[in-house]
Amino acid sequence: MTDPALDLQEQKMQFIYALRSKGVIDQRVLAAMERMDRGHFVRGTFEERAYEDTPLPIACGQTISQPSVVGLMTQALEVGPRDKVLEVGTGSGYQAAILSLLARRVYTIERHRRLVRETQALFQRLDLTNVTAMAGDGSFGLPDQAPFDRIIVTAAAEDPPGPLLAQLKIGGIMIVPVGQSDAVQSLIKVTRNDDGFDYEELRPVRFVPLLEGLGKEA
Repeated sequence: MTDPALDLQEQKMQFIYALRSKGVIDQRVLAAMERMDRGHFVRGTFEERAYEDTPLPIACGQTISQPSVVGLMTQALEVGPRDKVLEVGTGSGYQAAILSLLARRVYTIERHRRLVRETQALFQRLDLTNVTAMAGDGSFGLPDQAPFDRIIVTAAAEDPPGPLLAQLKIGGIMIVPVGQSDAVQSLIKVTRNDDGFDYEELRPVRFVPLLEGLGKEA
């Protein structure tokens, strides 16, 4: 009979191997993703698939992103230990939890109140004291806490949202999927400099669309 603990350990080893094979090579990012167990963020029917490199459904019609995409986005964000980070699209809370291990402070906005309640409870259970989840329209960012060193958007916009660009510090980086919601989007790295913004196309991705307003209560 297979030892379940050994089987789980093997799954976790394969999980890290999959990240490396997809191009996640930043040691701080890999260490954070090894430490932050994705199993905490996948519930119900899909729990046994938590360590697969695949997106999975969560509540409110949303998804928890593919781990390798989370890793590549986090790596591209180049988060430093003194950085203040804004995430738009909390979802399961997995991305914010990883960022909390890399940054000084993380603010994450989600339009579905149910997801905010669930992630707040989970962050408390995991003792993640430097991450704040709140309900709101993420396309407007969080002016009260701006400017941010880093901004990450986990839903696709037709263009990088103006309010978010305005809340990025000089020298700051934003990672955002850009494109029509019914097609494959491009992951864009935006760097703010003294003269404006530099845009770099990283890779094709597929995300749910960035919608305005709050979601209906589920």
